[in-house]
Amino acid sequence: MQYEIKGGNFPVVVCQLEAGEKMISEGGSMTWMTPNMKMETKGGGMRGMFSKALSGEGLFQNIYTAEGGAGMIAFGSSFPGKVVPIEVGPGREWILQKRAFLASEAGVKLETHFNKKLGAGFFGGEGFIMQKLSGTGVAFAEIDGELMEYTLKPGQRLVVDTGYVAGFEMGVSIDIQSVPGMKNKLLGGEGLFNTVLTGPGRIWLQTMPMNAIASAVASVLPSGN
Repeated sequence: MQYEIKGGNFPVVVCQLEAGEKMISEGGSMTWMTPNMKMETKGGGMRGMFSKALSGEGLFQNIYTAEGGAGMIAFGSSFPGKVVPIEVGPGREWILQKRAFLASEAGVKLETHFNKKLGAGFFGGEGFIMQKLSGTGVAFAEIDGELMEYTLKPGQRLVVDTGYVAGFEMGVSIDIQSVPGMKNKLLGGEGLFNTVLTGPGRIWLQTMPMNAIASAVASVLPSGN
């Protein structure tokens, strides 16, 4: 599979496939393709579908196969931002926020990832139910806004506002911490909790998370009578 990422604020990734090669995506990601791309929709079994229902993901995935020769298929982002490739392999697994996965080669395995620290789940926004990428191949992720990457050393921490975490390598751990001081909690406008990421490993942050934009728009809309 060869690919090219095109576009500005609403990018697409255009994938060129050899005969028999496959791509996997969540529903609604495909934007255009050649006529010889065969689509097949599959679920992940009862256990997998239950996990997807809890995480807010689509219950089914679409598998596209180039039949009878080379084929082309494009996948587009659903929100202003970037599409970024991820090389997945042994020792190179990634955890993504639950809306980030766009598409991947068939060798990449997408699973629902539940954070073992319950505090991160109840108060950390994206920290409880995320997506795990394993297996082998190239995956593509949607980033809301711009992408900022940091590499944390062992034990090094970064405090992040909820929703700005786009993804991180498996070696990174995630937890939450309370905003200190009652005045800060009530008047600071930053919520009650922040996400804490601890190295080692790379982390991806996004500058314009969808939930932040939705809250900002809702705050200026006229209230109903």
